[in-house]
Amino acid sequence: MHAPLLVSWLLVAVCSASGAYCVLRTRSRVPQRRTTARGEALMGFGMAAMALPAAVVAPPAWVWTLYVGLFAAAALVAGGAIALRRGRPGHHLHHLLGMLAMVYMAWVMAAAPAGHASMTGMAGMGAAAGPPGSAPVTGLLLLYFAGYVLWAGARLMPGTLTAGAGTAGGPGPGRGPAVGWGERPELALACRLSMGTAMLAMLLTL
Repeated sequence: MHAPLLVSWLLVAVCSASGAYCVLRTRSRVPQRRTTARGEALMGFGMAAMALPAAVVAPPAWVWTLYVGLFAAAALVAGGAIALRRGRPGHHLHHLLGMLAMVYMAWVMAAAPAGHASMTGMAGMGAAAGPPGSAPVTGLLLLYFAGYVLWAGARLMPGTLTAGAGTAGGPGPGRGPAVGWGERPELALACRLSMGTAMLAMLLTL
């Protein structure tokens, strides 16, 4: 990256804003939405923490191991939701892949050469190769999140979200009472698009 510090701070800002909006969504009247929002808030704030420039905040090596355990547990929750067929399986699958991507990035940082992660952080991981065999995994995750970003971006185009608003659990435009900021399906999708784009940028640094 030509400006790793600037990119890191932009990632921190985007992920923190997304996590904050997900916290707002936890006030939803629909239990399934609250559960989903809590998981996405965890991902948003976790990505923000991982993107912090190490020149400003240098985390000790054990923090990356803690991240591996934390996001692995969140991935198990998402996998359990798929197994129990709770809510929309497609969304839970995306959530599961996102959490596994977080586990993978934390594992790469934990396996980085001694001192490298503490000196450069996520923004500088491109300066050194990841663990053996990590390149194919990184490539597959890049392909998935690039596809997701394109799909979510297309869904946000005018006239495309109306038909899917009901599937998101909220009334579409012109149907029923006005919904609050935490209940708007287009904002939830924009939040996921932001986190998907940030995930793509972070993967590109590996």
